[in-house]
Amino acid sequence: MKCPCNPYIDYKLCCERIHKDIHLANTSEQLMRSRYSAFVLANINYLQKSHHSKTRPSNREKKEILAWSRSVTWVKIDVLNSSLGNSTDSTGTVEFKAFFIENGKMEVIHENSKFLRENNHWVYFKAN
Repeated sequence: MKCPCNPYIDYKLCCERIHKDIHLANTSEQLMRSRYSAFVLANINYLQKSHHSKTRPSNREKKEILAWSRSVTWVKIDVLNSSLGNSTDSTGTVEFKAFFIENGKMEVIHENSKFLRENNHWVYFKAN
């Protein structure tokens, strides 16, 4: 299976390893890509784990996110820009567009996301 975040790489060589061990996301962009793949695969437990503890969705929201991620057809992700977020940084931002089809219509999430380090690994904090 090709990775949802990059159709040129096998999932097992890309996001699957990060889904199994979040510490393998060395940059905020890698974490963001792994979160996109988790949305595509409806891996809600990873989405929760990769979300900062202060902004993590509640159990009710978790169920809503899971239902929504399964109800759409994911198309692709385009990374537009990233700043900081390297292995030596404590913060980073990633601007991206995630394309999906909902109710027969192409939609896009355009976000400039902030990432932080928590418990020695990258986590999604919030959209800027």
